[in-house]
Amino acid sequence: MNPIEGHLPTRSPLHDILAPSGIAVVGASADPTKRGYKAMVGLIKDGYRGDIYPVNPKADMILGIKAWPSITDIPGNPQLALICTPAASVPGLIAECGRRGIKGAVILASGFAEIGGEGAELEREMMERARAHGVRLIGPNTSGIFNLHHKINLLALDNVKPGGVGIISQSGNMLLSLALEAQYNGQVGFSTYVGPGNQSDIGFNDYLRYLGEDENTRVATLYVEGFRDGRKFLEVAREVTAMKPVVVYKSGSTEAGQKAASSHTGALAGSYAMTVDLLKQAGVSVVQHSDEILPVAEGLGLLQKARGKRVAVISDGGGQATIASDRLAEAGLELAELSEATRQKLRDVLFPQASTVNPVDVAGSTDANPSLLATCMEIVAADDNVDSVFLVGMFGGYSTRFAESLLGDEMRGAEAMVDLSKATTKPLVIYSLYTPIKPPALRRLHEAGLPIYASIEHSVRVLSALGERGQYLAQQERQSRERSVEPLPELTAMFQRAQGEGRDLFEYEAKQLLRDHGIEVPLELVVRNEAELAEAASRLAGESGESLLAMKVVSKDILHKSDAGGVKLNVVGEGAMREAREAILASCREYDANAEIEGVLVTPMAKKGVEVILGVIRDPIFGPVLMFGLGGIFVEILEDVAFRAIPLSRRDAEEMVEQIKARKILAGVRGEKAVDKAALVDLLLKVSRIVEAYPALSELDLNPVIVNADGYAVVDARVIVDRSIETTDSSEPNDRDADA
Repeated sequence: MNPIEGHLPTRSPLHDILAPSGIAVVGASADPTKRGYKAMVGLIKDGYRGDIYPVNPKADMILGIKAWPSITDIPGNPQLALICTPAASVPGLIAECGRRGIKGAVILASGFAEIGGEGAELEREMMERARAHGVRLIGPNTSGIFNLHHKINLLALDNVKPGGVGIISQSGNMLLSLALEAQYNGQVGFSTYVGPGNQSDIGFNDYLRYLGEDENTRVATLYVEGFRDGRKFLEVAREVTAMKPVVVYKSGSTEAGQKAASSHTGALAGSYAMTVDLLKQAGVSVVQHSDEILPVAEGLGLLQKARGKRVAVISDGGGQATIASDRLAEAGLELAELSEATRQKLRDVLFPQASTVNPVDVAGSTDANPSLLATCMEIVAADDNVDSVFLVGMFGGYSTRFAESLLGDEMRGAEAMVDLSKATTKPLVIYSLYTPIKPPALRRLHEAGLPIYASIEHSVRVLSALGERGQYLAQQERQSRERSVEPLPELTAMFQRAQGEGRDLFEYEAKQLLRDHGIEVPLELVVRNEAELAEAASRLAGESGESLLAMKVVSKDILHKSDAGGVKLNVVGEGAMREAREAILASCREYDANAEIEGVLVTPMAKKGVEVILGVIRDPIFGPVLMFGLGGIFVEILEDVAFRAIPLSRRDAEEMVEQIKARKILAGVRGEKAVDKAALVDLLLKVSRIVEAYPALSELDLNPVIVNADGYAVVDARVIVDRSIETTDSSEPNDRDADA
């Protein structure tokens, strides 16, 4: 098993709140239908070792414990208050908590910002009281908390056991579902649970930091409906995932991140796909289906990581071996290529008809000797080409299927697998069709800390998460620091000018921004009159006196130039340029009679290649995000794009290029040469640095960028300016991660 290493640079203030030495239950009750009763029962039944202070002005004793008429009257020193009273009473009670020195409060009541209007005003008042008195708040509108290692069970859940899975869930029913699933599993236990509710104070990033520091938590598991501060969450996630796994199930799409479609990037950002990409960039294991949450959390908590994605499959049935192989391939895992030495060792112990090519099919060799499966696992685990071992079949059920006399041999096999798990750093994952009935051999494995699954699909999802985490950690170790670029005064002035004129950058200004920061941009000229047209024709003529040109309108009022008839392609010669200019001006005036037209941009046509898009948006939840994918007019239809939070590391940029489905086109098809991926990666990194340097850059679209074997050409560039912020003449350089 892999130990958890590392530490976070600062200590979370939530330790005193989530592991308090004294708890005040405000609204404690002897009525079994009340939450104040449930909380009292949970604390008493689980044997909470701290002090319990029931608060109820109408009772002297509650469940055998002395009650107090108010928070002020409590004689001891509680660190946490559970407030079970109606919403209207909460602001006053928070003030009382602060005066009493209580550090945190869990607010169960609903009726706050989630209902709008008066509820939002009540939440604002509550937060004012909390800040004024130094009280941290969980909720409101929360299902509550538990910390089982400290015997704090404010939900009074039955049959939950202490363990290594920490849970933060915006859904109380999802917690209940996971608790029931863990009860059925029999071996999964929990450390801390919190329902964050409205996150009016403490948010997901705060809870994740706590779980990262909590010595009882081996894996942090989150059910998320919406982030309040996604940028901060990503920062904390990078720190925590360096020490222990983080599993996230994100429901729905990030609607708060949706923006008007002022650019292609703006139309696609805020999506569920974007959230997934950004979480994975921070090392988070994202699960797509709710029934994967606990299996993946259990597997990562127990095994932590695999060195890579090469899996050796040992099977006692050909059909299930084939299914496992299919699922592994679909998950992006590889069937490890076993060495000849490994295959010979397998041949030495298996029947001649057994297949020793991965997946290994023992072909009846284990029917009378099931412990032989452990021997096979040990053999393949010793192969340096193998990163993890996957046992598939009916282990644990041989004594049921064939003969009771095989039980002893199965138990010996289980003990050998336990010994192997202690001797190797390679994860051992086991699928058995007998898992639902929990036979003795499987119970022994589970009790020893080996994950046992009743689903091939769940097993493969765990193997995938282990491999992804191992690769992520290895890549992080190879990263170093480098400095971002500083803004140039003339470009800062350009942004200021655009802000002052209430417009976005003209295309030629956007390309100047790119050019001055080392991005290759073709020569282009702005034609404002007949004289400038003649000069442009002369300067842009090719060796033969003529070249193919593109002409586009320059106007702050026309954002989508093609829609306005403001683009002409494959223009040749001065006469054709004149006709094209006149046609562009006429079409644009018809499209918008009030549009201010500065001129027409003229530039050489780009060489043939593959059209891609690079886009940037400053997402209100996650901050600056870069998008890359297949470009042209179909980008919003195909949505074959990848997202990463800025700043990018070189590895981030490389992964973006490899992530899109169109990567095969980039590699060259039907005789076409492969594009220059190194130049593309360099372009992504330069765009990332530009965005860091110029905070007034709100959105950017480079679409299309034509890439080929010789590099790239930025055909169209659009920069949308944030007019709500002040642009300064200088900026402090900052450090960021990048590969050496």
